[in-house]
Amino acid sequence: MQSHSASILNEPQPLDEVVVAQERRNIRLVLAYDGTDFHGWQIQPKQVTIQGTLEETLKKLCAEEVAVYGSGRTDAGVHARGQVAHFKTLSKIPASNLQHALNELLPPSIRVYDCQEVEQTFHARYSAKSKLYSYAILNHPMCSPFRRHFVYHIPYALNVDLMSAAALAFLGEHDFTSFCDAQETSASKLRTILQSELIKEKDGRMLVYRIEATGFLHRMVRAIVGTLIEVGKKHVVVDSIPQLLLARDRSAAPWTAPAHGLCLEWVKY
Repeated sequence: MQSHSASILNEPQPLDEVVVAQERRNIRLVLAYDGTDFHGWQIQPKQVTIQGTLEETLKKLCAEEVAVYGSGRTDAGVHARGQVAHFKTLSKIPASNLQHALNELLPPSIRVYDCQEVEQTFHARYSAKSKLYSYAILNHPMCSPFRRHFVYHIPYALNVDLMSAAALAFLGEHDFTSFCDAQETSASKLRTILQSELIKEKDGRMLVYRIEATGFLHRMVRAIVGTLIEVGKKHVVVDSIPQLLLARDRSAAPWTAPAHGLCLEWVKY
């Protein structure tokens, strides 16, 4: 005997619901933001977040509740130059007009660089192939007040050659349990690092760590940067990196670098 719930599921969908499903558009956004004054990407009770700000603004524009999905969650204080997000809406507003209206209504710390209607199957997070983050370290006795929210200032000398060698040790597939937040809930801590390099800019003051991976764990990049800094201070030797990875214990690796030096550069699809 067929259950009542099963019979409901098998009933034809009302015509108006079919029309609504067909009319809902999938819109992709490419965003940049200064994360200084936000409590990260993800909506949190009584906190100002990037996702929450976007959803509130889109609700006004589209005259409906809108759920925005990002390629990944950035922590409080973390920035983005190329965050990707998507949302579905019944609104008929052209994508170019939506971009203009969003930039008129959003705070100046968030900007929409691109807005396009995309195929229904596109998902900002699950369609992503890889992401690239950068971490900026100002290695100089003094930091300009105009840069302090975007770089981690280290006033004493670091051994850049050792740090560069240590960065290469993270390439490939590894279990990153030692380099993620202890509260990380992902079942697998295996991640594949496609690019890991430390770049010293021409002025010799700015060090930029760039890391591309198929996926990241919570605070993983910042934990790696903390280790690179300890290598630069000669408190950790380069040859110990494989052992730190194999330990699979967060307490085995050094501290986590602060959020404000980190930036999501781009997402590849």
